[in-house]
Amino acid sequence: MTASHPPRPAATRAPPWAMLALPLAGLVAAPLLAVLVAAAVPAGAVWRHIASTTLAEMLANSAMLAVLVGLLTASTGALAAWLVTACRFPGSRVLELALLLPMAMPAYVCGYAYTWALDVAGPVQTALRDATGLRWGQYWFPEIRSLPGAALVLGMVLYPYVYLLCRSAFQQQSGGLIEASRTLGQSLTGCFLRLALPMARPAIIGGMALALMETLADFGTVQHFGLRTFTTGLYEAWFGLGDRGAASQLAACLMGLVTLLLLLEHLSRGGRRFHPTTSRTAAPRPVALRGWPAAAAFAACALPVALGFLVPAGVLLVLMLQVGDPLAPGRFLPFARNSLLLAAGAATLAVLLAALLAWAARLHPRPAQRAALRLAGLGYAIPGSVIAVGTLVPLGLFDNALDAWMRHHLGLSTGLLLSGGVAALIFAYLVRFLAVALSAVEAGLARIRPSLREAARVLGATPGAAVLRAELPLARGSLLTAFLLVFVDTMKELPATLIIRPFDFDTLAVRVHSLAADERLAEASTAALLIVVTGLLPVLALTRAMRRG
Repeated sequence: MTASHPPRPAATRAPPWAMLALPLAGLVAAPLLAVLVAAAVPAGAVWRHIASTTLAEMLANSAMLAVLVGLLTASTGALAAWLVTACRFPGSRVLELALLLPMAMPAYVCGYAYTWALDVAGPVQTALRDATGLRWGQYWFPEIRSLPGAALVLGMVLYPYVYLLCRSAFQQQSGGLIEASRTLGQSLTGCFLRLALPMARPAIIGGMALALMETLADFGTVQHFGLRTFTTGLYEAWFGLGDRGAASQLAACLMGLVTLLLLLEHLSRGGRRFHPTTSRTAAPRPVALRGWPAAAAFAACALPVALGFLVPAGVLLVLMLQVGDPLAPGRFLPFARNSLLLAAGAATLAVLLAALLAWAARLHPRPAQRAALRLAGLGYAIPGSVIAVGTLVPLGLFDNALDAWMRHHLGLSTGLLLSGGVAALIFAYLVRFLAVALSAVEAGLARIRPSLREAARVLGATPGAAVLRAELPLARGSLLTAFLLVFVDTMKELPATLIIRPFDFDTLAVRVHSLAADERLAEASTAALLIVVTGLLPVLALTRAMRRG
């Protein structure tokens, strides 16, 4: 009598839907290729003018802004993460979560709030003149509309990237190493500088890379502060000078800066290892602080929260209650409706495509599926203005060719079918934020054991049915997280929306920008505060996940 074995599920051939992964990922990455192709066109008069006048200024401002933001985010995020992880002081448990709040604050909204409060005609300088009797020019006050001012605003809303990664790195470090160094006479500060900080270098560099990519992609803040960077130059070349070729060449330069940034981040590791030598590690035990060390730790953690969220949110709230948007609710609500519809549509498509790509790579980890994931993840490293150019250039060529053919053969004009509609805008959002959805979905799938799907296959389920019945219910939380992240990022996105949006189709972000451009910051407070409130959704979800460990 021979023993019988259950049939093993065949998993050599990919289902039809998994074969779509690579073509869809290639479609998502097409705008980036379109930028490079358009930039290869011989330089025109506009590009030669830009290269001889403002290109050096754009490069210098972008580089200096990146350096200042990088230093600010690294120091603020790493120090705050160490204090809430390694120390216990009054308010530390609250600050541990409150340090994430600036993630809900768009940088350009924070910049608008600070310029209103600290400008010459703002309440701070007005109160200073009233209290001292001095007139403007007779006293020194830091200029908020400057490169350091923009770096401060961007650093205070982007440091959570470093904070999150460093906090996780510090929690995973060996508590035994920290205690051994304390036994050998090292102070808590010495442990941080000589042991914990070098071990957390990958987390710091990774968080800085994310913050710097957001800095190079920023448009609203630098434009309002009067700085010439690649993003403002690209916008001027597209709309002010009407030269798509010059805009594509500026976009290619910006892509080169981002690529160089990613390359430097990779080379900075140099093959070094930063993990513990044993897997049996206990988390560091927090040290209780009292007296002035506790007060200093509280101030160091509370100051970024105040500067990055509490102060700008308080300014917006006061302005909304005092002035607010002058439009009647019936005329203001379309901005919110457009933002919600675009965000919901982009988030839904991003989650669906991310799920397809992630499960295709999970079911059949072949080179094609891995290549699809890499292609689809390129968009988040590219600024929204570059993606906008890469989306409109090929779609505009297609629309013009189709319109010319229809006029010649049928005597009809098709107009801008693709480049002039909402579909182009949603596609640009999908290219920009698909990597965000992919990271959330992949993280959720990594926690699901493959044996569950294999058990379903043994019971006779097809690969698709096994995914739907065994894995999809367990991944609902990750899919919801991916939806929230893309939803909020879409609500805040400004450069791509400004460039691609159809005529007379404005969102909350565009409404805030248009009012701020006219120095009507008090009236922009209503739309800005709605964006901030919406941005709190993924922050609350993230804090809940952190509470669960």
